[in-house]
Amino acid sequence: MPKKLFLLSLFAGILTATAQIKTPAPSPSSTLKQVVGLTDVTVEYSRPSMKGRKVFGDLVPYGEVWRTGANANTKVTFGTDIIIAGDTLKKGTYALYTKPAAQTWDVYFYTDTNNWGNPQKWDDSKVALKTSAKVEEMPMPIETFTMTIDDLKDNSAVLGMLWENAYVGVKFNVPTDKIATESIVAVMGGPTANDYFNAAVYYRNSGKDLKQALTWVTKATELNKEAFWMMREKSLIHAAMGDKKAAIEAAKKSLESAKKANYAPYIKMNEESIAEWSK
Repeated sequence: MPKKLFLLSLFAGILTATAQIKTPAPSPSSTLKQVVGLTDVTVEYSRPSMKGRKVFGDLVPYGEVWRTGANANTKVTFGTDIIIAGDTLKKGTYALYTKPAAQTWDVYFYTDTNNWGNPQKWDDSKVALKTSAKVEEMPMPIETFTMTIDDLKDNSAVLGMLWENAYVGVKFNVPTDKIATESIVAVMGGPTANDYFNAAVYYRNSGKDLKQALTWVTKATELNKEAFWMMREKSLIHAAMGDKKAAIEAAKKSLESAKKANYAPYIKMNEESIAEWSK
């Protein structure tokens, strides 16, 4: 083997061996998931440790925006809209930034989550919500930066941040009562037009009881009178039952609604069906 080729092979082998070495991350990543009432909340962050250093006022300067953790953005995801100090934060994922001080922290929910640490240029228009929270002194030092979701209640919880001798908590409220009430009303109110429609389509396509399919699709069209696709299904069920007169009547109603909606595919299908069933 030529000397140059031998050296290249040796160097490649060294790189491969190096790539296989595993060492612990200085600030390991962590994911926290919690259901608050009926809202899914997820926190993704990296956890630096003190390692003998003074943190707040030194490693993390007072009065400057902090990434609130290490490495990539700390991200908080809310499955529903939430309320913080009377302000609404829309459901979604946000980068969590803070500006620590000795007595209070400013807390920012930032819409751009693609930064490694702080944004190169801070953009106030990307701050979806800003709030302030008091610093509480811990009775013992917290070696590793920790985030929590505590004080769980049906309608609220507290997003907590702990490190060194400081604890900062941000209370947020979730729309549990609204979701639960809407669910109760929907279930107690019985099937929706779409439920009846889907059941009717399944029965017709599967060759099941067409009388039952007709009952369901009739209920669907009564609940949603402008749904031309539902009335179209009713015409097809009538046709499958051999009642062309009723099929044509339903198709005409579907055609009328489809024309109002200016939906060409259903206009064409209904016109073709009416012509076919009129022969």
